[in-house]
Amino acid sequence: MGWSKRRRNVQGAFKVNPARRQNLTDRRVLLIDDVLTTGATAQACAKTLLKGGATAVDVLTLARVVRAAD
Repeated sequence: MGWSKRRRNVQGAFKVNPARRQNLTDRRVLLIDDVLTTGATAQACAKTLLKGGATAVDVLTLARVVRAAD
């Protein structure tokens, strides 16, 4: 699945629980992703966390998919 299709697939998939918003406000968040394929999931999560009040989001990835050039 390509990046733009994956991005559309995860769009709106993540929400900040309103009851937990105070835990996120003015905080720097470390988001851990086991495998980074297109980056769409990490990007969607980061955007949601920033809109939810986080001041910054860092992403730690354990592995990355590398595809051969077309």
